[in-house]
Amino acid sequence: MSNNIVFHNQYISKKQKSQRNKQKSCILWFTGLSASGKSTIANELEKILFEDGYSTYLLDGDNIRFGLNKDLGFDNKSRVENIRRIGEVAKLLIDAGLICLSAFISPFEEDRDNIRSLVEKDEFVEIFIDTPLDICENRDPKGLYKKARNGEIAFFTGISSPYENPKNPELHIETKSKSVQESALEIKNYLKENGYLNA
Repeated sequence: MSNNIVFHNQYISKKQKSQRNKQKSCILWFTGLSASGKSTIANELEKILFEDGYSTYLLDGDNIRFGLNKDLGFDNKSRVENIRRIGEVAKLLIDAGLICLSAFISPFEEDRDNIRSLVEKDEFVEIFIDTPLDICENRDPKGLYKKARNGEIAFFTGISSPYENPKNPELHIETKSKSVQESALEIKNYLKENGYLNA
């Protein structure tokens, strides 16, 4: 980083922006295997929050790779950089007073912890979307697991690249026994009980 860069403080604080939105800004970090339901649950939750009048923004793993991260591959080094960039974007969104929903496989615990370290203690809510590998493979909406099993995709999480389960997530959603709506409402209830909504 250049020595000629100086951080410019803003007049309007994150707290003021959050208060205007009647919520506590935070990052809701959805992590889990491909096809576990991260994006589906995040979309359902955003719909519920939006209908209730809250201000949100949803960052999705595939969508981000169409623009901001289109220059990155899927090897481990690129995955780390992918998550680092997303963390910085998410930090900007909560500085804007928003509830940021981030749906990314983010397989490595160290990377998720690095994002947590970017923000204040209660601004990062890790949500482990826990769906067994066999269910994810049976869903396989994009045909990626089949390609990975055939050796057509290298570094595929759960097959040829590891996924490190969160050790102490704020929320552990076991989708085998819950519907999409039930999962989304469980997260909403957590947010309400912990002061993120109607703040």
